[in-house]
Amino acid sequence: MKGTSLGEFEELVLLTVGILHDDAYGLAIKDQLEAQSKRSVMISSVHKVLVRLEDKGYLNSQMGGATAERGGRQKRLYELTAAGKKVLNRSRDLRNSMWEQVPKVVWEGGSN
Repeated sequence: MKGTSLGEFEELVLLTVGILHDDAYGLAIKDQLEAQSKRSVMISSVHKVLVRLEDKGYLNSQMGGATAERGGRQKRLYELTAAGKKVLNRSRDLRNSMWEQVPKVVWEGGSN
């Protein structure tokens, strides 16, 4: 499974790219991650993970148009690839399967 599993932060970044769809660029991803997770996220961490996910084939990127609010600079826009969607589905399926296997007694006041 090496190379195909996702770390938590990688999974969150991929999900955020999906959420933002056509507006998934570094700073927007960082801001959305912070809003969703209620935790501070460093932009450098986001950029490192974006590069890693693109290297794994889970994301594609292209330069978007320049905007006045960015001082005429272009944004690097990201999108999920078929492989990215597949790995997210596998991750969700695994988590759901494991959640379903936790006995109710664990949630209803078991031994701890």
